[in-house]
Amino acid sequence: MPPSRQSMGHAFRKAFPSRLPQAFLCLIFILFFPISLLLAAFPSSATPATCGPPQPSSGLGGADYQHGKVISNTYGSGALKYHLFEPDSPKPAMAPVIIFLHGWEAMNPKSYGAWIEHIVRRGNIVVFPAYQSLFTKPEEFTQNAARAIKNSLETLKAKNHVKPDLSKFAIVGHSCGGMITANLGALAARLGLPTPRAIMPVEPGWISTVPLENLSMIPSDTLLLTVVGDQDFIAGDRAAKEIFYRSSQIPLEKKDFVIMLSDYHGHPPLKADHFAPGCSSADRGPRSNMGPDALDYYCLWKLFDALTDAAFYGRNWEYALGNTPQQRYMGTWSDGVAVKELIVTDKP
Repeated sequence: MPPSRQSMGHAFRKAFPSRLPQAFLCLIFILFFPISLLLAAFPSSATPATCGPPQPSSGLGGADYQHGKVISNTYGSGALKYHLFEPDSPKPAMAPVIIFLHGWEAMNPKSYGAWIEHIVRRGNIVVFPAYQSLFTKPEEFTQNAARAIKNSLETLKAKNHVKPDLSKFAIVGHSCGGMITANLGALAARLGLPTPRAIMPVEPGWISTVPLENLSMIPSDTLLLTVVGDQDFIAGDRAAKEIFYRSSQIPLEKKDFVIMLSDYHGHPPLKADHFAPGCSSADRGPRSNMGPDALDYYCLWKLFDALTDAAFYGRNWEYALGNTPQQRYMGTWSDGVAVKELIVTDKP
């Protein structure tokens, strides 16, 4: 018989007796991340007068994909499990490697399925480490992620896989995965990982539970975006600010602090809360059907596409960094009104 929620909660408190406030927030995330996606599956019966921007047909965040298919496989077990996603149709001989680090207990990659599919169909390999099981200590998350990544790179050496281009290696992570993203940026060399050319922590959180490493060890030529939501009342912006300021060796022209703004002009509204990065399927329409919306297309997807393009190929810098109109632009509602632009700053 599986443990009851009460017994699980008791075990969690026993494991972290000095972290009850963080544990309480973690339980909120565990319970309401999947619930928020399920509730979103039941759209209002009212016909919306104004709709949000669809996915662009081309460009950054857009739908002009190089590959028609994603091949997925799962390896390992427990906290060392990892999922591999590889581009196919056509199958490339070699591809960049993107590490995608989930939020607390969001270990099923379907929670971010649309974003992962988008990254892969653009021509990248995605590695999605589990890094935790039910009672894994947060202090072990970073090391577990590193071990799973190393294992995945060994797996990719097999002839039936797309060959990884380790000179093009980047990391993106949500929530506590954002904390691990920053940590791996600092520890990559010591842990025997490829050097990340770009890192993007999204709504990083649990700074009192998931410890940050010495971020001054992140190479100064790394491109960095930290992204927060104006209605993220779970993680807030404290951890994102810590990551931004503790990486002071990275010059300001190579990093930005980005704030997503909620916009209620149309239906469904664009809510920049802690669950904004969750999008289960690219073919399910806007957030009312658990799919992506403008916060994905024009913020998260666009920014990470641009950041990796800049880091790997030296292009699209104006979309990734610098507080430019291209970086801030969020599309328009169906009535022509502009969606609230991103706030980009070097002084959060």
